[in-house]
Amino acid sequence: MKKISIVFYISVAILLLLVFIGVINPTLLENITSSVQSFITDAFGWYYLIIVAFYLIVCIYLLVSPVGRIKLGKLDDKPEFSRISWLAMLFSAGMGIGLVFYGTAEPLSHYAINSPTGELGTNQGMKDSMRYTFFHWGIHAWAIYGLVALCLAYFTFRKGDSSLISSTLKPIIGSKAEGGFGKAVDTIAVIATVLGVATTLGFGAVQINGGLSFVYGIPSNFLSQLIIILIVTVLFLVSALSGLGKGIKILSNANMILAGLLFALVFVLGSTLFTLNLFTDTLGAYFQEIVKMSFRIAPLNEENRAWINNWTIFYWAWWIAWSPFVGVFIARISRGRTIREFVAYVLFIPSVIGFLWFSVFGGNAMLLEQHGAVISSLATEEVLFGVLEHYPLGKILSILAMILISTFFITSADSGTFVLGMMTTNGSQNPSNRLKVIWGILLTVMALVLLYSGGLQALQNTMIIAALPFSAIIALMAISLIKAVNIEAKEFRRKKLDTKTKA
Repeated sequence: MKKISIVFYISVAILLLLVFIGVINPTLLENITSSVQSFITDAFGWYYLIIVAFYLIVCIYLLVSPVGRIKLGKLDDKPEFSRISWLAMLFSAGMGIGLVFYGTAEPLSHYAINSPTGELGTNQGMKDSMRYTFFHWGIHAWAIYGLVALCLAYFTFRKGDSSLISSTLKPIIGSKAEGGFGKAVDTIAVIATVLGVATTLGFGAVQINGGLSFVYGIPSNFLSQLIIILIVTVLFLVSALSGLGKGIKILSNANMILAGLLFALVFVLGSTLFTLNLFTDTLGAYFQEIVKMSFRIAPLNEENRAWINNWTIFYWAWWIAWSPFVGVFIARISRGRTIREFVAYVLFIPSVIGFLWFSVFGGNAMLLEQHGAVISSLATEEVLFGVLEHYPLGKILSILAMILISTFFITSADSGTFVLGMMTTNGSQNPSNRLKVIWGILLTVMALVLLYSGGLQALQNTMIIAALPFSAIIALMAISLIKAVNIEAKEFRRKKLDTKTKA
């Protein structure tokens, strides 16, 4: 505990103030977050679209540039984890609960409730629904995660700096990275991480509750969600105390096995040929329209603008707020890989896995709705279970889905405590168990307060607010990384030229 930094105390003080307001006056917290969220989405929607597009452009540059040969570590460093385990851990941390929560509900919502293009309930509406779903969960999201992770991995393992967000800014702000400005940056990162992880844990608790309600009739309310979160908190704290190489690795691999099993069963039991055709068609449309979707703000259409605020801006904010956590975690497990390998795998492999997931679950949900099933009237957290009941072994599939959500819940919280421990002990690669327990409890309390003060809407509002300041920090990190790798590349070319000259 001697290594705890001032960032820990400042962050905890701010978070406890939010907890206090949420417990004493939950209506006030909901009203405040709602007002701030509305202002941000209206005034800064254009900014979110441009800044996320910038992140993606930077990642593509690093992928194709000669600097892609640079290793995230020393010349003789080898990857700590196998590629399969590495991908499983980064996917579990990066998407996890969110993919299960929205995998069925989002495509169905775009198709049957509120269309992004106005084509509601039509064949074209089905295609538009999938295209925008791919857009929200594709390479833009992973560019945000990948950029933060890449910056941290490069400066930590290549340059020997501490695993802090502030350390990645040294090439452009110099010694200020270790002063008050750096502490402010790290504090913003910690708060964004706590709110991002807490929001996702809230989603998980709500969906587990939704499944229990749909299958067994257990009431869907705050008390049920409280019990779920407390049970899972005990489980993820046990996992957190077992260490990175055991608990998180084992759970991440288990997540992929469970997710693969659920995916395979629904793929086979559902309309297999339709799913394959829909995936192929949407993949092409996604890449054809990606630039247009990236900058679509609908300045002359209030209805379309409201849709963009509620979906696209929300997602960009979610990924940004989630990125300090995912970035620190992915950086920690990526030592020894080259920049090109890192960007290629992080950008495209999880995106394709997500696209397949949405095609199977979202595609079958829309097909069932088109053929007369009324699934879109269910609560968001119940939509997945409403689809599964239409297939043989429906109850077994629902139980499997709830187990999967629980393991994703545990993995996210487990990884979150580890990352927060690193961020508040000056970048320690192995934070103490005591500190991980403190962060685990605080994550649980924050998730409960957000649910208590306004449910899913409060979770979404808080996410968008937390993301705004950190989005600018990511842009500075990108500029810092480009400057550093280009300097290193120039030095390498100069040394190579000197060697040839001497020869």
